[in-house]
Amino acid sequence: MLAVLVTMLAPISGAHLNPAVTLTLLLRREIAVGDAIFYMLAQLVGAIIGVLASHAMFDLPLIEVSSKVRSGSSQALSEWVATFGLITTILLTRRVKPDAVATSVGLYITAAYWFTASTSFANPAVTIARAFSDTFAGIRPADIALFCAAEFVGAACAAGLSRLLAGPMRPLSPMQRSQQRAHRESEAARALF
Repeated sequence: MLAVLVTMLAPISGAHLNPAVTLTLLLRREIAVGDAIFYMLAQLVGAIIGVLASHAMFDLPLIEVSSKVRSGSSQALSEWVATFGLITTILLTRRVKPDAVATSVGLYITAAYWFTASTSFANPAVTIARAFSDTFAGIRPADIALFCAAEFVGAACAAGLSRLLAGPMRPLSPMQRSQQRAHRESEAARALF
């Protein structure tokens, strides 16, 4: 489903679903501060709405407080690895084959679910939202800070490695951003018809 969401939303919003990705793009000067803040707030609200919808579909109380313990260095390392790999996948794939980013992200997160001890949250908005679900997918509020810190540090490390491996991406000029936005709007309009 993540690959579908990224494919659907990329022409509209750049498929900003993850504050760690948005922060990476902000650090790389590929997005304005105001836009980054807006996206991060929307990501958090969207993640919480997702929890509420899941609870409604499974006839659970809409809001719960998670008691699922996810603490310790192994969990932090798992989230660092999950986010490091996700950001590296995005940054390096979009340099060589931008149309493959959605598929690459979907495949990476599917694999990371199995190879990380944390089941690969790799998304601070998802981490915070899962505190409102007392299910296997949850995370107790006391463990959120550790997860989010590991996710943001993993993202920053991935940005550094990607720059080292592939060099910096040049920031888009205002004209290029305008052309990119027009292209996304055109693609979105074409998809409607």
